[in-house]
Amino acid sequence: MEQISFFKRKKESKEKNNDEKVKMDNLNEKENEIEELKKLQKDIEYYNKKYYEDDDPELTDYAYDELSRRLRFLEEKYPEYKKISPTQKIGGKSKKIFSEVVHDVQMQSLQDVFSFEEVEEFVDKVKQEYGDETEFVVETKIDGLSVSLEYENGILKRGSTRGDGFVGEDVTCNLKCIKDIPEKLNTNDTIEVRGEVFLPRKEFYKINEKLQKQSKQVLANPRNAAAGTLRQLDTNLVKERNLSIFVFNVQKGKTFFNHSESLDYLQNAGLKVISLRWVCKTKKQVIEAIKKIGEKRDSLEYDIDGAVVKVNNLHIREEMGSTVKVPKWAVAYKYPPEQKETKILDIVTQVGRTGQVTPMAILEPVRVAGSLISKTTLHNFDYIALKDIRKGDTAIIQKAGDVIPEVIGVNKDKRTGKEEEVEIPTNCPVCGEKLEKEEDTVALRCTNSECPALIYRSITHFVSRDCMDISGMGDAIVEQLIEKKLLEDVADIYYLKYDDLIKLDRFKEKSAQNLIDAINNTKNNTLDKLIFGLGIRHIGKKAAKVLAQNFNDIYEIKNSNLEKISSLEDFGDIMAKSVVSFFAKEKTDVIIKKLEIAGVNLKGIKEEKLSNKLENKIVCITGSFDNYSRNDLVKLVEDNSGKFSSSVSSKTNILVAGENAGSKLKKAEQLGTEILTIDEFINLLK
Repeated sequence: MEQISFFKRKKESKEKNNDEKVKMDNLNEKENEIEELKKLQKDIEYYNKKYYEDDDPELTDYAYDELSRRLRFLEEKYPEYKKISPTQKIGGKSKKIFSEVVHDVQMQSLQDVFSFEEVEEFVDKVKQEYGDETEFVVETKIDGLSVSLEYENGILKRGSTRGDGFVGEDVTCNLKCIKDIPEKLNTNDTIEVRGEVFLPRKEFYKINEKLQKQSKQVLANPRNAAAGTLRQLDTNLVKERNLSIFVFNVQKGKTFFNHSESLDYLQNAGLKVISLRWVCKTKKQVIEAIKKIGEKRDSLEYDIDGAVVKVNNLHIREEMGSTVKVPKWAVAYKYPPEQKETKILDIVTQVGRTGQVTPMAILEPVRVAGSLISKTTLHNFDYIALKDIRKGDTAIIQKAGDVIPEVIGVNKDKRTGKEEEVEIPTNCPVCGEKLEKEEDTVALRCTNSECPALIYRSITHFVSRDCMDISGMGDAIVEQLIEKKLLEDVADIYYLKYDDLIKLDRFKEKSAQNLIDAINNTKNNTLDKLIFGLGIRHIGKKAAKVLAQNFNDIYEIKNSNLEKISSLEDFGDIMAKSVVSFFAKEKTDVIIKKLEIAGVNLKGIKEEKLSNKLENKIVCITGSFDNYSRNDLVKLVEDNSGKFSSSVSSKTNILVAGENAGSKLKKAEQLGTEILTIDEFINLLK
């Protein structure tokens, strides 16, 4: 009996330990997911601003959609974090260049779906509630800028952008420049309609061809071009660019029985409506319509980013209503990443700004996801070997998850036997110096600091928008200045003279003076822009800002040590070693001195600390506190020279624990980390 009791107790103890482990794992998972959720919210806010307000997206639609789907999934699990999320907002803020317009009817966005199963679920759900006879309209989802047009007695009185759905911008003057927007309707009705302004593909190509001839930066894609054009203050430019529009909804002023009837009305009134549309009665017809649009995608005169499925009956729409962001009566089906086949005409090598030599495929031009692609990176020579990519192959190109397209494979069935394998170079293709391969990396690198390719890439990077942002200094101008021996490093930019420029091709009196002014205007840029512009390996925009915020000037960074730099937020050993190595070079000293003499700002944006009491300390915070928010405590840590960490590890020095501390507290106890209450922590800082 005693033995049975012992084994029973042992089993119960084991089960209890297992239960505790499961609970702890669940708590860890929850904390990790909440941290991921908050990061996604912050990232998507940033990407929304770049897309809607700056017309300068950093992600493809596909990559953005993937992030949004993950965020929505996490917000369903933790709805308490949903209220202030970008998933509950529409578009972006008004730029305040134009006067604001408060929309009488909210201009919403659409709920995205990514599979036919999700479309069928939507159709089934509607039919179950409103009857099997419910109809749907399937139409193209135009990739442009959403606008509202207000007509009074048939006369166009005002046009505005969507903005955040509630408040947009008055762009009436620019909308009147679009030939497909009539200033007088074929009716005297007072109505408000909604449409999508877009740039036809042929106009997009025409504009980029012109910009290339002028050595100016080309437009990224038709959608950005349309959005940027509509926000121009120069109406002549708007007229030149030949924007167009499709009107797809009556916002107010007229009532109809169904959506298809309202589209007929809009067309008869003289407005341009989407012609590629179907009224469907079954989910099979809906899917077939989506497929038809997908098949025609390439041949359309405009870009689309999906197909919209809408309930046709407007009374049912009204009853179904909407969420704060999207109507419940429609979904937007997003097509999977577009793939195209094209010939690899050649495989060449190029030298990047850090000396890395990468292979590039020269392609037979092919249009992929809104852009004409004629070349793309092949990453590295290991990638070529892995994918067995050869010159003359038929490549499969995809533009998904990144702004830059890539070769995801080759169609070996189309090989003729004439394809050529790629030889790994041993010398730099530009200067001829022997290439080096670093330990534990696949990268080949040219280490010749005088290599013309390195100089060219470093200068074009330095003058780019995210760095010093010197407008008017395009790639062709940089190339010419290097050829004429006027630029040998980035600091030489600040020694260019009007007399130097006026003698060069493409320069006249005004353009020469404009470039000199643009250069001088950047002398007061913040230090983080300069650091990023210097092209230090592994140091991006965020890391450059961290450096600028933690040091008084560039000389303090130069004289700092590996330990100090690696202790900075989000800095690891590789990044820290790269910074130390860069500032140890004699050439870097020369550049900094030249920049200083030229009057370029070298001072940091370091904030004054309250104290050094947490210097070299890593502090983690867990649980809830009555009088302090998490942000308050993080600021306290940083203001007192400490480093905040969102997780507990062997490097954590202090854990500040509040109520419901959870797994972080247990982990800190196991590691022997110093644990303080909020009162003890505040007293420590006094």
